[in-house]
Amino acid sequence: MQAIYNLLYEPPIPLKWMGLLIGLWLVGSHIFALAKPGLVKPWLRAFPRNEKLGTVLVVIAFAWTFVIWSCMDLGEFFKIEKHVQIVLVAGCIGVIVHVKEFLAVRSLGFLMILAAAPILDSAFLQEPQTRLLLVAFAYALALKGMFWVGMPYLLRDQIHWILAKENRYRTGAVAGAVYGLVVLGCAMLWW
Repeated sequence: MQAIYNLLYEPPIPLKWMGLLIGLWLVGSHIFALAKPGLVKPWLRAFPRNEKLGTVLVVIAFAWTFVIWSCMDLGEFFKIEKHVQIVLVAGCIGVIVHVKEFLAVRSLGFLMILAAAPILDSAFLQEPQTRLLLVAFAYALALKGMFWVGMPYLLRDQIHWILAKENRYRTGAVAGAVYGLVVLGCAMLWW
């Protein structure tokens, strides 16, 4: 567990590697969306109510939270570490059993909030101004994640809006791929 925590937080992932990782993910996923719309569009429509994928994502999110809580310096809260670990496990089971509505969206939002911290840590006090591409991406992830956890129907509505017109879908896919290419370029040239 400590090895996972150290990989993500201690020391932060280098800016170059974070940029390469995010850039490749953005380019790959958006190019795939452009190349295979027949596969991606039905999957996107079904995602908000995909209970099986939601269960997997919520287990990952709670496991990530468990790792953070178990490995970080708790200071004077060290006395309640085991109690909170039990609450986290019970909470994970409770969410899986009782929060069936839009579970995939809520757990994706939770993961997005968790993912923002390592991205911000990578860019913290780094020299090139282009690092703000990652900072903006991290804050967008966290903000969207908070909205999707609290109001998961928003993702469903956003998916329907994007898929309603072909040019919206293509524009979104191209914009994501271009942003990924810019991040990749900055990571390879300056970071």
